[in-house]
Amino acid sequence: MLSTILLQAAAGMGVAKMGATIGAGIAAIGAGIGIGLIGKGAVESIGRQPSAAGEIRTSMLIMGALIEGVALFAIVVCFLALFQ
Repeated sequence: MLSTILLQAAAGMGVAKMGATIGAGIAAIGAGIGIGLIGKGAVESIGRQPSAAGEIRTSMLIMGALIEGVALFAIVVCFLALFQ
């Protein structure tokens, strides 16, 4: 059933546009997974060494911002491909 829906969507809007929308979704999912792993690692690290909580939090925020930047760039590229 899913393959039928995908084939109908591909015929209606073009394979390139469908690829762009799927790429945007994968970029958003990847960013969510990455930030979740960063949060998990930070909480575990703070649990092991509470005295370093400030430094860990700072590193976590910087890495989260970098992941969001890459994900935003990927989504913008996908949307540019979608509307071209």
